[in-house]
Amino acid sequence: MADAATASYRFNHTMIRIKDPEKSIEFYTKVLGMDVIDEHDAGDFKLFFLAYNLPGQKGLPRGEREGILELTWNKGTEKDPNFKYHNGNDEPQGFGHTCISVDNLEKAVARFDSMGVKFKKRPEDGKMKSIAFVYDPDMYWIEIISHNKPQ
Repeated sequence: MADAATASYRFNHTMIRIKDPEKSIEFYTKVLGMDVIDEHDAGDFKLFFLAYNLPGQKGLPRGEREGILELTWNKGTEKDPNFKYHNGNDEPQGFGHTCISVDNLEKAVARFDSMGVKFKKRPEDGKMKSIAFVYDPDMYWIEIISHNKPQ
């Protein structure tokens, strides 16, 4: 429960490491519709900040926004065919997934199918019919839910 000391706190961003920025940025912008809102080149690595430009948020500084995804690319990893990051769902488990909400889950799933997106779980699989999970290029899990349906 928020008190006066924490009432202004916000969840700003989360970070995942990526192998190939071209593949990851294409996935997050073309498949999931996010925008690259900032980049920072730090020599051996580069940071990409992605978010949805919801009404009133476009152009805001990163520190004033919520729901940012930071992609960290350690340069050179894209050239190593055997390199991969641990997605947190294989042993030993840790990080699990991020989640995107959509206005129509069925339409989103059909769109992902048409784009060749790989699924971990389709809505019709298992007991939870109102969610899907897709993989990003680094095999991180992304949960897809509907804005308006109970989970």
